[in-house]
Amino acid sequence: MAGPGTFSDEPLTPAGRLFLQPETNIVIHCILRGKSPINVDSVKSNVESSIMVQHPRFCSLLVRDKNGFEHWRRIKLDVDKHIVIIKNRLDKSGNFLDSQRISGDEDEEEDEAALNLYVADLSVSSPLSTDKPLWELHILVAHKAALFRVHHSLGDGISLMSMLMAGCRRADDPDALPRLTPEKKTVESKGSKGRNCFWLLGALWGFLKMICFTLIFATEFIFRTLFLCDRRTVLTGGDGVELWPRKLATAKFLLDDMKLVKKAIPNTTINDVLFGVVSSGLSRYLDHRTPNAMHEGLRMTGVAMVNLRAQPGLQDLSKLMQRNSNARWGNKFGVILLPVYHKGGNNPLEHLRRAKKMVDRKKHSLEAYFSYTIGDLVMSLLGPKYACWLNYRLLCNTTFTISNIVGPLEEITIASSPVSSIKVNTSSLPQALTMHMLSYNGRAEMQILVAKDIIPDPEFLAKCFEDALLEMKEAALGILKD
Repeated sequence: MAGPGTFSDEPLTPAGRLFLQPETNIVIHCILRGKSPINVDSVKSNVESSIMVQHPRFCSLLVRDKNGFEHWRRIKLDVDKHIVIIKNRLDKSGNFLDSQRISGDEDEEEDEAALNLYVADLSVSSPLSTDKPLWELHILVAHKAALFRVHHSLGDGISLMSMLMAGCRRADDPDALPRLTPEKKTVESKGSKGRNCFWLLGALWGFLKMICFTLIFATEFIFRTLFLCDRRTVLTGGDGVELWPRKLATAKFLLDDMKLVKKAIPNTTINDVLFGVVSSGLSRYLDHRTPNAMHEGLRMTGVAMVNLRAQPGLQDLSKLMQRNSNARWGNKFGVILLPVYHKGGNNPLEHLRRAKKMVDRKKHSLEAYFSYTIGDLVMSLLGPKYACWLNYRLLCNTTFTISNIVGPLEEITIASSPVSSIKVNTSSLPQALTMHMLSYNGRAEMQILVAKDIIPDPEFLAKCFEDALLEMKEAALGILKD
């Protein structure tokens, strides 16, 4: 590895500068749990030989020049400074025990609760040190788990998950990279002049809808950022809430259940099902916390990230690291607003129908590109402080943040060790509720990070989401049988 002074300093991207502002100083957390005890020396050796340490962002210091502008400066990387080894077990209260016993299957729930508490504490109290490149690997030996912490200025979830997958292999084929989507069969299509005519009419109608929906959603985005805010509920955060203590819980879903639900309504996607589950789950939670309040029709606005790269899903890492690639490394995502409405009644699929209708309209708009362009323009013309202020205002005026990343279809291994689960989340935001879902090996786990003084029972909220999916499944089975 080259030493200091060999490379010239490289300026940060506008998004990288945004994520270094105090109010938006965000760290991405990735929790990996193994099936077998962790060999620390093997993990360290694997990190030292990985493609990660060859990437400039992971072996560069953040420095500021005399004018206060941030730059990346390449240094000789010392992996030992980035690896934190914790040998003792944690209990459900986050206290270290004297025992270093490796957990067994009977301690699965206890392990998960302890790990969630550990990550929740880091989400508020432990920013990454700027005296080394902005990443860490925490190895919790007794829990057979590892926590990968990466500053958001180094890249977004797509970039970082693509890098992680590049170092993994399929458990059933040690020479193969993980698969994220099933192989599709190519189907030959037979066209005709009549069909071409209908295609042109459809394209024109689609263009008109895109213009209309983009104007509507862009206007709403501006108003929501500057002064419109959600009505206060027991889920509402606000200015300064990013500094409040956190709790973390996990909602667990089976992908087969989500796929069955989406069959009940034509042309429905997994994302539609997820947003329907969130809508139903939040309605259930509000009815539980404030049973006598009038919630019907209440709007709760979510902030969702949309990957803007030409190729959807996780990326080929070699392409991400090319400077002129359309699927470039870094933070390449836009933001859309997702309104979720409280709705009672006995039809659990009504939440899904409303979510699908809303998401379909968002897909016909350029809202995500608009938000990305506006943020880039404000950053370039006015600087990171104003861009941070606008981003912070948007988060304060909305109720939650949500993201969904597609993970490996099959079980994977890291350093020849099988992985039992992968979960992701970020450090705290001014919202009291953030949700991040990642699918893996037929399951989907959603990390629910809350401000515990506002939402004291995230475990119950997680159950609300799980029960919502199960009720949708039962309703979908009834429709499919008919």
